[in-house]
Amino acid sequence: MPVELHLPDLPEVPISLGPAPGAPQRRRKPWHLWLSDLLSTYLPLLLMAALALGTWWLVKHTPTAPVVPTSDTVRRDPDYTMSAFAIERFDRMGRLRVRVDGAHLRHYPDTDRYEVDDARIRALSPEGQVTVAVARRALANGDISEVQLLGGARVNSTGPQGQALEMRSEFLHAFLVTERVRTDQPVEVNDGSNTLHAGGLDYDHGKRLLELKGRIKARLAAPSPAGPARAAP
Repeated sequence: MPVELHLPDLPEVPISLGPAPGAPQRRRKPWHLWLSDLLSTYLPLLLMAALALGTWWLVKHTPTAPVVPTSDTVRRDPDYTMSAFAIERFDRMGRLRVRVDGAHLRHYPDTDRYEVDDARIRALSPEGQVTVAVARRALANGDISEVQLLGGARVNSTGPQGQALEMRSEFLHAFLVTERVRTDQPVEVNDGSNTLHAGGLDYDHGKRLLELKGRIKARLAAPSPAGPARAAP
């Protein structure tokens, strides 16, 4: 048969979700302390991000190094011009070697050459040789030792004893230091008495050698008549 047990009544114990009596109360931190903790935690990361951003900005805005001109980027236009000018070149002893006059001059830095309009060039050698060249246009190198004469070109060469030789053509290439003149175009040569026409020439003043090329025409002066016969004593 069933047995019944009777237990004594237990006292009621109140249940509380808050802190136990006598336990220390947990206080919320003030906002400035909370912000200080946050900054101390994330400040290294913020500094690294700022450093990376500053480095990127410097790289972005730093000017690049100037480009060194190469043979392909050298300017092709004249770097300076002159009008109604005169250029003189002297040797180491201070003696005038060459003088260039003209209406207009243009200097091209890529080739270090002069271009002269209505050019007149006068060159003197140490031996007293005087060479005068004129043309509607002239192309000369930097030291004016080599000149290309274009359009109505004329070169007059005079030796110390007064012997003269004149060359005319639409193109003459004069080498003033070596005292040579060349052309591959029709040319006229006059020595004061005789006139020669040829398809080209190569003249070397130092060797007193004139080489004519192509078809040649010559107009020679008649020899001077013999003087009157002297009567025998």
